[in-house]
Amino acid sequence: MASIFSRRIVAYIADFFVVSAFMWIISFFLSLVANPLSMFTIYSYFPFVVPVVCMVYFVLCEKIKGATVGKALMYLEVKSYNGRPINWAQAIVRNLTKIFWIPIIFDWAIGKIIRKGDRLFNVITKTVVIEEEVPEYSSSVRYSY
Repeated sequence: MASIFSRRIVAYIADFFVVSAFMWIISFFLSLVANPLSMFTIYSYFPFVVPVVCMVYFVLCEKIKGATVGKALMYLEVKSYNGRPINWAQAIVRNLTKIFWIPIIFDWAIGKIIRKGDRLFNVITKTVVIEEEVPEYSSSVRYSY
């Protein structure tokens, strides 16, 4: 199986598509309300919609379910160092660098220097991304066709 790091990258890309879909839908409705005669103004709403949608998506998913859609697809979850689910403060702070997608690179690079293989904001918030317990399928199960 792939390493946790490569699975986190795939999860992040999947989350990018999920957030992008939400962003387009919200921007579309905002442009209808603000300026229904010109649909090209939808692009002017992106800088305001992106940070809000990113924070809401990542914070709510990680706090409530322990994982975003991408992390769940890759069988990853976020936990505190003590093994408990993360709290609201941890969820908010650990996702600050994801607001505009690019700062996450610096978060990872600085974290790699300070603590091998983890993001800086994971170290600050005392959180870790771990593999979920994946249920094994019993070999004694027989399928009939």
